[in-house]
Amino acid sequence: MEKTENEKKASAVSDVGAWAMNITSSVGIIMANKQLMSSSGFGFSFATTLTGFHFALTALVGMVSNATGLSASKHVPLWELLWFSIVANISIAAMNFSLMLNSVGFYQISKLSMIPVVCVMEWVLHSKHYSREVKASVMVVVVGVGICTVTDVKVNAKGFICACTAVFSTSLQQISIGSLQKKYSVGSFELLSKTAPIQALSLLIFGPFVDYFLSGRFISTYKMSYGAILCILISCALAVFCNISQYLCIGRFSATSFQVLGHMKTVCVLTLGWLLFDSEMTFKNILGMILAVVGMVIYSWAVELEKQRKTKVTPHGKNSMTEDEIRLLKEGIEHMNLKDMELGDNNKV
Repeated sequence: MEKTENEKKASAVSDVGAWAMNITSSVGIIMANKQLMSSSGFGFSFATTLTGFHFALTALVGMVSNATGLSASKHVPLWELLWFSIVANISIAAMNFSLMLNSVGFYQISKLSMIPVVCVMEWVLHSKHYSREVKASVMVVVVGVGICTVTDVKVNAKGFICACTAVFSTSLQQISIGSLQKKYSVGSFELLSKTAPIQALSLLIFGPFVDYFLSGRFISTYKMSYGAILCILISCALAVFCNISQYLCIGRFSATSFQVLGHMKTVCVLTLGWLLFDSEMTFKNILGMILAVVGMVIYSWAVELEKQRKTKVTPHGKNSMTEDEIRLLKEGIEHMNLKDMELGDNNKV
């Protein structure tokens, strides 16, 4: 059973839509947070608590969606949700500490290192192998983004430990998103709606103390203004789209693809910073961005080439069903048994 031409086109359009949503919302949230947190803006320096607000709104959207029947709910063991939420929250806190304790240069290097770390972890955990073209394109992206973002590089013991923790936990979290969706046959939005309440509750409880350690101030001492409230609401709204699109992208592709193509956000942020905030744009920045974009194009080509090679190995006469065939079969069975029920996004994994 093979996909029709229309199905392939619809799948490609939805894939592009998921990436576009992620890049747009991610860049938008960075711009909103820059205005909210910068000293020239509203000086709201409580990043961990703000992330708690983000997940609280995401959880609310998920609850409304489930209550109105727009999405269904499948069982995922509570211990799996708790484990995932702990890893995700460690990732958030470690990223904040890494940014505080390290120079911007070393922080950027630690973020770049997530690509090879994700590759190694997928190889260890899921026995995933990569072609030479994919490996080469990953290196081009890493070098390109490194050229345009890395400046001064200073390392200290505490910062190094926080950076390593951030890289490991973030990589594990992103790999887990895809594996949990496949393991329990849950949709991306459905999984997010299950984990968001746990993350929101824990971040809103412990977040203020993490922020106090980072900034020396409790959020209760901050004087809210209408402008700050508006920025927080915009940031939270964009975070909902950002969270949903992240789960969609990793569910549809892989954690490695999400990391590689996700660096398009870095290029967009640098460009918008130059256009909107008078950031410096040097020849080095431009060269690095061009190289990064070229690497992303090569990566997309390399992944497509790898897919074509795999299909040529077993073009006909297959002894086992593909994931797409199993998914289509499930959809047929569910439509026969539940004719009038709205299943939402459960099968688009």
